[in-house]
Amino acid sequence: MDINALQAFTAVAERRSFSDAAAQLHLTQPAVSKRIRQLESELDTSLFDRVARRVQLTEAGRALLPGAQRILLEVSESRRRLANLSGRVAGTLSIGTSHHIGLHRLPALLRRYTRRYPDVDLDLRFLDSEEGCNRVEHGELELALVTLPQRTPATLLTTPVWDDPLCVVVAADHPLTRSTTHGLDALASTPAILPSVDTFTRAVIERALNARGLHPTVRLETNYLETIRSMVSIGLGWSALPRTMLDAGLCALDVPEFQLTRTLGFVQHHARTLSNAAEALTREARSRP
Repeated sequence: MDINALQAFTAVAERRSFSDAAAQLHLTQPAVSKRIRQLESELDTSLFDRVARRVQLTEAGRALLPGAQRILLEVSESRRRLANLSGRVAGTLSIGTSHHIGLHRLPALLRRYTRRYPDVDLDLRFLDSEEGCNRVEHGELELALVTLPQRTPATLLTTPVWDDPLCVVVAADHPLTRSTTHGLDALASTPAILPSVDTFTRAVIERALNARGLHPTVRLETNYLETIRSMVSIGLGWSALPRTMLDAGLCALDVPEFQLTRTLGFVQHHARTLSNAAEALTREARSRP
């Protein structure tokens, strides 16, 4: 089977969209459609149902997908191993990272890295930490620099880089600022603005509350920490944000029994050999965290 056709097939299967697959592969949509038609002709079967603008795998498509993903991973792995033999740090490095890390941690790291390794072309994608891990797991990204999950899937390896302590914060004029001590009961009963359910950061917050039999009173949810900071600063509720985000519009509360932290770092597939470019980036991050 043609490797390019398999790439197009897996991209459409994973994105459930020809246009999204085309964007991922840096191709036009007609080019992706042509590759899918060629593969369907070779296999003499339909791989997708196209109903009401929705793309779904046929039974044959579902049977083909796992094998196609394995073939592409093995081809990519072989290419990386051969390229690594030269010892040269070059080529394209596909990496996903969260918006928060992109704003507060990544610039200094990339400044050093790009100056030291100018022959590396960065394919940098901003996405939620959970999506970054998912794309590494499915072979779409070589690395993700994200909030690390508290429970790492067996298919992934993690490399911690930064501890990222979280502070309980409210607006400077919030009623909770009038007390010198703050208990978890009062916090749990006060409206909160938190990351969305199923995010790694939300899990850190809820696990600490659940350990004492408490649950947050959630007023708003969003995955964007910058938005959370803005909503907290106008008095809509409390949240837990990284210390790097504290500013004059926020007041950090002292809640001794609610000490929170998360870990930021790299995620890679356990069966994937890192390219020289990826190894150099993880080494640079660990050398000057």
